[in-house]
Amino acid sequence: MSEILLFILAGFGAGVMNAVAGGGTFLTFPALVFAGIPPVSANATSAVAVFPGYLSAALGFGPEIKTLPRRNLIWAVVAGLAGGLVGGLLLLVSSNDLFSMIVPFLLFVATLAFAFQKQISAFLTTSGWQLTPWGLPGIFTVSLYGGYFNGGLGIVLLALFALWGMGNLNAMNGLKNALSFVISAISVATFAIAGIVSWPAALIMGASAIAGGFAGARIAKILPVALMRAVIILVGLTMSAVFFACLFT
Repeated sequence: MSEILLFILAGFGAGVMNAVAGGGTFLTFPALVFAGIPPVSANATSAVAVFPGYLSAALGFGPEIKTLPRRNLIWAVVAGLAGGLVGGLLLLVSSNDLFSMIVPFLLFVATLAFAFQKQISAFLTTSGWQLTPWGLPGIFTVSLYGGYFNGGLGIVLLALFALWGMGNLNAMNGLKNALSFVISAISVATFAIAGIVSWPAALIMGASAIAGGFAGARIAKILPVALMRAVIILVGLTMSAVFFACLFT
């Protein structure tokens, strides 16, 4: 019962966080590891749990996505599928020990990227350092990261779009959610076929995450976004410290 309650709370909190500002993986992944699920399986299960939210968010940005060049969007989806598949396969061949060594660094970097999102975006847009818009190597690389470890994927995607020179935040968010859905779809399918998903936990978290997403839409209109961002950053730093401590003990 305590584990079920933990999954419900973590899933609901992840749904709220993703609806308000993102960062829900910082709750679901540590909760699954804390419940005794091996790190590789926990990462796969977490990806399944937060997966439905990407689709609903992408649909919410439907008008913005339709303004993007159709040909470029199709190629971006293809590159996202390829990168997500490779990343998912890399996770399958990673041992729990190896993944446990990598996770603290991924969590910490993703937390820093989330914490300094505005500064990173501003720097990239004003520095003149830009990649070729809709470049397939960049999409593939970021998708590979997302297929391997879903945490902070949205922030990394936004940074990539800023490198392209995109300035319409709504269009960037729409493309971010669409590609996140594509990347997660192929990696989730890979994890499911490989049999490394803890389905009871995934279903409980997924259902509560959907409920949290609806609640988060309402909460976002009441609570300051800065407060929610502070909570996400605190959770991310705390979990990074916990995993670093486990790594060296």
